[in-house]
Amino acid sequence: METPPQVPPDRTGPGAMDALHEAGIWAALALQAGPPWLEQFWVYLTSHFDPKSIYTFCFPLAHGLDARVGLMVLWIGLVAEWLNVVLKWFLFGERPYWWIHESGLFSQEELEKLPLRQFPVTCETGPGSPSGHCMIPGAALWPLVTALTAEVARSTRSRVLRLIPFLAYILFLVAMGLSRIFVLAHFPHQVVTGILAGSALGWGLQRCPPNFRVFRFFVAVAVVLMLSALALHSLATAAGIDLDWSLRLASAWCSDPAWLRPDTRPFASLCRVVGSALGLALAAETPLRRRDEDQLLDGRLRVASTVLALLALQLVHRLPRPSDAAALYRHVVVHYAAGPFLVVSVLPRFVIALRNFLEPSQVPPPTN
Repeated sequence: METPPQVPPDRTGPGAMDALHEAGIWAALALQAGPPWLEQFWVYLTSHFDPKSIYTFCFPLAHGLDARVGLMVLWIGLVAEWLNVVLKWFLFGERPYWWIHESGLFSQEELEKLPLRQFPVTCETGPGSPSGHCMIPGAALWPLVTALTAEVARSTRSRVLRLIPFLAYILFLVAMGLSRIFVLAHFPHQVVTGILAGSALGWGLQRCPPNFRVFRFFVAVAVVLMLSALALHSLATAAGIDLDWSLRLASAWCSDPAWLRPDTRPFASLCRVVGSALGLALAAETPLRRRDEDQLLDGRLRVASTVLALLALQLVHRLPRPSDAAALYRHVVVHYAAGPFLVVSVLPRFVIALRNFLEPSQVPPPTN
């Protein structure tokens, strides 16, 4: 006889988790009762600074400021996203927009009276705990914040000024957490665990950076992360644990089916991770020459390379996506592999070649 799929444990009946969830609903109600301009801010924040922005915005920007810091932002971001997927699979975290209907704690009449609204960014399809919007930036931005803090410390003795990067980091994560509660994507405890887990992971991984010039290491990372995730999913399924339960609840309770985005599925996250690791492998295989690195010390070239990188990644990720799931996953891997290759290898070479063509007098003599 086939073993029935396991029901997520925090929906087995009234208890501590239900109390946490109910408190989260009231927190969302309080936030949604705020002024319209604040609503626009919450929606803008959660839609424009999602985990994908680590790959398409934060990484190229940080790389323009300092190449090694940028690579650490990407490396920690992809590890954090993989870990976030695995934690979500096995923590069975609910999301407010479906829990309120599934819990049985609210009658239909009560639900109709609650002025709760969904938004186009509400209907994430994966489980909810911990919050990826808080955990992944919380981890990935750690090396950037510490680098900025060190830079400020070299420029001033003021303790207040030296605290500004970390204060901005904390304020950003708190605001992101509130925005996720506002749009009914997360409960408060999921936001808090995401922030704490992300900060701890960023702190830990920064202490043991990889060698970004080793091609085989990043190929191995891509293979190991994908195969390990597939193995965990297969083992859980064989044990009768249904890891895809959230997809059905999202489809059942999202206000508008058009808001169900395939790129929020756990396997789309894994494809981003694998693609980014392969992109780091490509970048490691085609490193800049020492002469090119020296030319990039010119502030104009660094700014030009960074601006081009930001524009190129925005263009790449705005290309039409296939509707078929398998084709979509291949599309995600290719696009996220292109990012690091463009930012680290292709565009800096292009900017240097263009400057040397337009200003031949600036070409440095060859080194022996």
